[in-house]
Amino acid sequence: MPELPEVETVRRTLAPAIGARIAAVWDSGMPLHMKRRPPRKKLQSLVGAKLTAARRHGKYLLLDTDRPETLLVHLGMTGRLCIYKKGEPRAAHTHLVLDLGKRELRFMDARRFGQLDVLVRADERAHPALAVLGPDALVHGVDPEALLAVARRRQRTTLKAFLLDQSVIAGVGNIYASEALWRAGLRPTARARRLTGERARKLADAVREVIANALENGGTTLADFVAADGTKGDNVDYLWVYDREGQPCPRCTGLIRRSVIQGRATYFCPTCQAP
Repeated sequence: MPELPEVETVRRTLAPAIGARIAAVWDSGMPLHMKRRPPRKKLQSLVGAKLTAARRHGKYLLLDTDRPETLLVHLGMTGRLCIYKKGEPRAAHTHLVLDLGKRELRFMDARRFGQLDVLVRADERAHPALAVLGPDALVHGVDPEALLAVARRRQRTTLKAFLLDQSVIAGVGNIYASEALWRAGLRPTARARRLTGERARKLADAVREVIANALENGGTTLADFVAADGTKGDNVDYLWVYDREGQPCPRCTGLIRRSVIQGRATYFCPTCQAP
C-alpha cells in the first residue's frame, strides 16, 4: 500500500494539473473501498471548478478547488492517480476521469481498495477518514514526547502496531515501520512500555529519516506505485531490511528475519534490534 512518501510524491507531481478547470467528470460506477460506489452526484458538482492546490494528510490526497469543495483520494493498495494527455487510451480499471482540457486526471485501481469522496473543506476534519488521523509525520513532524505519552497509555501494544496506528502518526505504513524500527534499533515485537525518553527520540529521528530518504528516491515501487507522471520510485534499492529476509543486516553480522505481526510482513534483525 502506498505510504506517506509515495502519496507525497504523487502530490508533488500533480503540479501540472493545478490551475486547470474541470470541464467534465466521469466515473465507472464500480464499488471501491468497503464496496462503496464513487459519489457520482458530488463528483459531478465539481464540473466547472478550478483545481487550486494538492494537499495531503497521512495517506490521503486532498485536491482543493476554487469552491468550498475538495476531492479526497486514497490510493488503497493498487491505486494510481496520474495525468494523461487527452485522447490517450484509458487503462483497465479506470474509475475516475477529470477532464482538464488538454489533460485528464485519472484514478485507476485494479483491486478497488481505494477511496473517492468530495468534502466541504471547512469541515474536512469531521470527515470519517480524516477525523481519526493523528499528526502528519512530514507536515507536523514526529514529537518524541508525544510518542512517549501515547506509548504509556498503550503499554501492551507492539511497537510495530504502535507505528501503524494512524491516530499516533499519520502516514507510516508497513514498509517504513520496519525500516524505522531497524534504524532506531528496536525490535518490532517489543511492547510500547519499553519506550524510554531516549528510545522515543531515536524512533522519532528514525521515522523522519526513512521518510526523507524515501522522498529523495521518489518513493518505493514494489509493484503498482507510480507518481502522477507515471514514473516509478527507486527507493526499493535503498531499503535496509524490508523484503530482505535472509540477507546480512547492514549494521551487523546478523541475518534479516521475517515475521508476521497483525497479518503484516515484518522484517528485522534479531541481533541488533533490542527486544
